[in-house]
Amino acid sequence: MKLQRKNRVRALAVGALAVSGALALTACGSDDTSGGGGAGAAKTSNIKCDGKGKLLASGSSAQKNAMDVWVQAYAGACKGTEINYQPTGSGAGVTTFLQGQTAFAGSDSALKPEEVAKSKKVCKGGQAIDMPMVGGPIAVGYNVPGVDNLVLDAPTLAKIFDAKITKWNDPAIKKLNPGAKLPDLKVQAFHRSDDSGTTDNFTKYLKGAAPGDWKHEPAKKWEGAGGQAASGSAGVSSQVKQTSGAISYFELSYATAGKIPTAKLNTGAKEPVDATVDNASKAISEASQVGKGDDLALKLNYTSKAEGAYPITLVTYEIACDKGNKAETLPATKSFLTYASSKDGQAALKALGYAPLPTEIADKVRATVAKLS
Repeated sequence: MKLQRKNRVRALAVGALAVSGALALTACGSDDTSGGGGAGAAKTSNIKCDGKGKLLASGSSAQKNAMDVWVQAYAGACKGTEINYQPTGSGAGVTTFLQGQTAFAGSDSALKPEEVAKSKKVCKGGQAIDMPMVGGPIAVGYNVPGVDNLVLDAPTLAKIFDAKITKWNDPAIKKLNPGAKLPDLKVQAFHRSDDSGTTDNFTKYLKGAAPGDWKHEPAKKWEGAGGQAASGSAGVSSQVKQTSGAISYFELSYATAGKIPTAKLNTGAKEPVDATVDNASKAISEASQVGKGDDLALKLNYTSKAEGAYPITLVTYEIACDKGNKAETLPATKSFLTYASSKDGQAALKALGYAPLPTEIADKVRATVAKLS
């Protein structure tokens, strides 16, 4: 009897360890589905699968972390479809789409008229349209030893990124940070080497909020003087993390993942504004639709002085044909974008540092995705 009881206790202990291990694995799986950080699994129960095979897409690196979560959730629900998204940058993504090589593109800037014209060769009987899918703040990340609370404004940022401010103890920075111990350290400003919608939006802010200090026209290609270049949001954020005196611009999710401090903005509001999801949402809610028909291109207010509105924001668009999408990829494209724009898909974004689309915009996106043909 004693031996039987001893074996039974041992079996129970082994069983408990097995259950514990299973729970641990489940927890790890949940973190992976959500993009890490213990944010919780992206819901997949409402995903409607359609289409089979591989779906190719590329573009914005700003939305890479969002895409990672969506793709993983979608793959878990739709076993017969593989979504392959390459974060090559907005410019490269649009070019590849216009060459007919991908089912859709991601871009942090809406299509230009000449790009829409080119798209008619790919979109038989239709044209490419912009569908907002990911919103969020463009954070200004920095690496200044001894400074963990930094305030900057548009004129100062313009001078920093145009090589007119070269030391961290410059009088302009001192004036905005009277209590900080700013070192006599060279400013190492990093910008994107690739054509980037993040660059486009960042320079739109500089031009709109500090036209006297930023003389360059906003563009995907960097036009400022001086500085150093790195590829993609991952590249510039990595340089900031490892370079003393560095500063750059990238999506909040990269700052969060890399534990990089971000500057507050003096916008003219009562208090400097943090780069947060909620503060970006306040700014995005002021956007107006400038696209016509099913094109949902938005115009952002980069000069907002509203309390708690963070004006350096971007909206990443998924670009597809309104009509004339390839028959072999259309079902999966609609299925995946329907999930991405759904309440579940958008709810998965906040923990990653992105701003879910305002309800009014999200409703328009869902209706437009449903009409793709």
